[in-house]
Amino acid sequence: MKELNVIEIEARSFITEEQFNQLLDYMKQNAKFLGEDNQISYYFSGPTDLRIQKCDTYAKLWLKKGKIHDKHREEIEIKFDREDFDKLEKLLNVLGYEVEIKWFRDRKRFNWNGIKVTLDYTKGYGYIIELEKLVSRGEEKIYRQLEDKLKSLGIEITPKEVFGKKFNHYKKNWRSLTS
Repeated sequence: MKELNVIEIEARSFITEEQFNQLLDYMKQNAKFLGEDNQISYYFSGPTDLRIQKCDTYAKLWLKKGKIHDKHREEIEIKFDREDFDKLEKLLNVLGYEVEIKWFRDRKRFNWNGIKVTLDYTKGYGYIIELEKLVSRGEEKIYRQLEDKLKSLGIEITPKEVFGKKFNHYKKNWRSLTS
């Protein structure tokens, strides 16, 4: 489990498939490759951002405080055996939570000079680059540094409103977008 009061700082942007491939080549040459992962994530109904995820090596239950697409959010994460994913879903259903969205993502992870970089392709949603740092409470000013790093790669930050609009479209249409 991640330590409490850990704040996730993220700078991210939608990118084209061409940019994705260029960034993938760049990261392979200039960063430490941390692995590739196929992920299935379920977002649940309710007043908080509660999710479960199954990836190639484990499953997890996690809660993100704050609002989706905020620049920084507190995160609580608990890892489980991958085989327990269906049990996690069943437990949450019994507690009254319903799956609102399912995501199917291919993720490539890198460490680029101390910054976690993910290059994602999410079926029906698109290509995204994300730069992330986990910091202690009070260090949220790191966002500006991540934004500058993205710009150094030739990528402009996608505004929060654009992410919100795309997210809402996906939320309403994920079944048809992923079939």
